Amino acid sequence: MNRRKILVTGGAGYIGSHTVLLLLERGYDVAVVDDLSKGHRHNVPADKLHEINLLDGGALSALMRQERFDAVIHFAALAEVGESMREPERYFRNNVGGSLSLLGAMVETGVKHIVFSSTAAVYGTPQSTPIREDFPIQPVNPYGESKAMVEKMLRWFDEIHHLTSVTLRYFNAAGADPEGRLGEEHDPESHLIPLVLRAVITGQPVTVFGNDYDTPDGSCIRDYIHVNDLAQAHILALEHLCGGGASERFNVGTGAGQTVLEVIGAVEKVTGQKVPYVMGSRRAGDPPSLVAAPDKLRATLGWKPQYAELRTIVEHAWKFARKRGNI
Repeated sequence: MNRRKILVTGGAGYIGSHTVLLLLERGYDVAVVDDLSKGHRHNVPADKLHEINLLDGGALSALMRQERFDAVIHFAALAEVGESMREPERYFRNNVGGSLSLLGAMVETGVKHIVFSSTAAVYGTPQSTPIREDFPIQPVNPYGESKAMVEKMLRWFDEIHHLTSVTLRYFNAAGADPEGRLGEEHDPESHLIPLVLRAVITGQPVTVFGNDYDTPDGSCIRDYIHVNDLAQAHILALEHLCGGGASERFNVGTGAGQTVLEVIGAVEKVTGQKVPYVMGSRRAGDPPSLVAAPDKLRATLGWKPQYAELRTIVEHAWKFARKRGNI
């Protein structure tokens, strides 16, 4: 049995909780740090949760000295593009300041490996798609900028402190645990698929932000990746680092994109109901198309998505929504 001891920050949140579940199923010893500002207590076993804000470096250091972790998976961050355009100071304080506090505690206590939850937003509006890891880093919103700043910090912490990292640049996490135990519960909800499912249930129209992009139907294109496939990428990255692998950066996506209207069509097929929606104007900071080139992740870590079909992603989200009423 694998008894590596892993600290997961933000582990009570959406992606974090799915990763914690997979880690526990595979025999890892896991501790979760979450201040529950976005995460949910019921998402993780009570005996694994430490209610700590990342800006409290003293509490982090004390926990690390006590538990002697092999590695950290770092999710904890604010992650809404629109909100970051209104409150950039919160994003830099929380995402950059919190990460710096975490890294300082790791250096102080000798924890040498970290898997970092980054984002495709670091690429801004790319010149072309699919997006490769060597594309320019040019974020167009404070959320993406905050993640890019942490990526730069990680490079220096490796060079100076020999703290190795794998940065995973996510595209659009979606879906839910196939058995319906976990799913999306953001408050307020901002992700497309749960919002579209909510529209089906309530009859209240969902807003499509923009129908004049240079895409086949005018709506934004995104690369939707199942949350369990994303969690699996974190575990592979963890094994890479713990096995002595060098610092790396990877895109995590399927390599295929769907428009907002195609997602609505998939929801209609899965639920058998029409989705009420209205057209709205574009949102500030939204690029027209974000699709990953995941070849490097596949080649280097052997990652392969298990749930690549949009319909499967929607089916799992629908199962969770009906089971838990979180719509």
